[in-house]
Formats: sequence, structure tokens, C-alpha cells
Amino acid sequence: MTSDRFTLTAVIGVLMSGTLFLPRLGEADGKYCPNHSESRTPVLVELFTSEGCSDCPPADALLEKLDRRESINNVAVIALSEHVDYWNDIGWKDPYSSGEYSLRQGAYGRQFGLGSVYTPQMVVDGRAQFVGSNERDAVRAIENAGKIEKIPLSLSSIRFDGANRIVLHVEAGPSPSSLSGGNAEMLLAVADDTDISSVTRGENAGRTLKHVAVVRTLVSVGKLGSGGMFSQDVAVNLIRGTTRNFRVVAIIQQPEAGRVLGVGIARISN
Repeated sequence: MTSDRFTLTAVIGVLMSGTLFLPRLGEADGKYCPNHSESRTPVLVELFTSEGCSDCPPADALLEKLDRRESINNVAVIALSEHVDYWNDIGWKDPYSSGEYSLRQGAYGRQFGLGSVYTPQMVVDGRAQFVGSNERDAVRAIENAGKIEKIPLSLSSIRFDGANRIVLHVEAGPSPSSLSGGNAEMLLAVADDTDISSVTRGENAGRTLKHVAVVRTLVSVGKLGSGGMFSQDVAVNLIRGTTRNFRVVAIIQQPEAGRVLGVGIARISN
């Protein structure tokens, strides 16, 4: 991957005060101008899944449906698929799995008071969890999360710095009076828009599996200041194998996988 392989005609989803702006970056100068807006509350939908789990493909399909739908009753769905690694010793090593996502799921398990974790598990805004293939629970949780105010969050000035790194400006705050953003963490996730695997072993042997919003990198880039403020240029390394069409998702979250207080997305397409 090299920087000139990306034309930077990216679609940048900038979430500010619950309003979604969809500007377009110019090919030559990197400038953008708004061409569409509608008021929607952003909600983060995370799916913990594995290619080694036979119960996971229906949940993967539901996440794809939610990701494609994007909006549910004035809510902007921002989807992420996090592949855990604890299925890897049962016949098939999931190529998108990481112990990091297993640890994140474990942190959610402690927040929700669960005795153990499981797949597929869907988590909405760090506020609700349920079996990841249950569409009724998903829609209800998304609608409920959409009623809660978010900290304004924007992603801008995205550029490539060398072959495998992107730089962008992340700005957040101030917190609505109903929220306390102090000590909240700013996370950045880089996720492939789509991935496909032909599974040859394990519980899904012989199946071709399709995934959306597959997280390849998840890093903390700092903490919010007083009043829920954050303004910083940040750099994120792209791991080898990241597709040419991907998304960057910024997440404001309380410590130890607590509640999500703000979320924004930028889509990079070739």
C-alpha cells in the first residue's frame, strides 16, 4: 500500500452535535465542501464474532444489514466487527482475530456483570449487550441509545503520511450538560469496509463468509479534558492487509469499556 494508491476522494462522515455532514475531499487539493446533511444521532454497534463459531454467520449478516441500512429512526448506525481469538485453537484460525478484541470483550463482560463472554455478542454504545443475531434486540437497543445526547465529535484533515500511516484531526466537545466527559478516553479504530474468507476447517468448514467493518487496528489516542474537550492531530498505523476501502471510527468512551459518549466516522475509498 502506498499513499498514491489512494486518490483521497474520500467520503468523510463528520458527526457534530448529533448532525451528520457528508463532505467530499477533492482529488487535487484535499479540500472538501458539504454536499449533504441530516440530523441523526450516532450510535456505535460492535459485534464480537469469530470465523470459528458456527453461530456467528447470522450475526455477521445482521451487522451487514445494519451497516447497509445506516439509519434507524433518526439514528446513524456506526458498525464495527471485532474478531476474538479464543476460537482459534478449534480447527480454524480467524485471520482477522486478535487477543486485543478478546480483552475488550472481557472488559465489557465485567461492565455488564457477565460470568463469561460468548460469541456472537453485540454491544450497543457500551450500554446494552445481547446475542448478536437477535435483530429485535438490536433495533430496540439502537433506538434507546439514540435518545441519549452525545459529545460532539468530528474527524477532519485526513491525509496519508507514507505508505502505511494516516494522520487526521480529531475534535470533540464540549460535553452536553447531561454528560460528564471528564476522564473519558478517545479511541480510534481502523476497519476494512468488507472482507471475505473461504473457511476450510473448523465449525464453518466449506463456507464462504462475508464480513463488514472488520477492525484491524484499535488504539487509544488520549483522554478528554475538562468539559469533554479534545483537539489533536493524531497518527494511526495501518497494519498489513488493510483493504483499500476502509473506515476510521473515533470513539469517546468511559474507562474500562464503559459507556460510549460520542462516536464519529470517516470513510476512505479508492
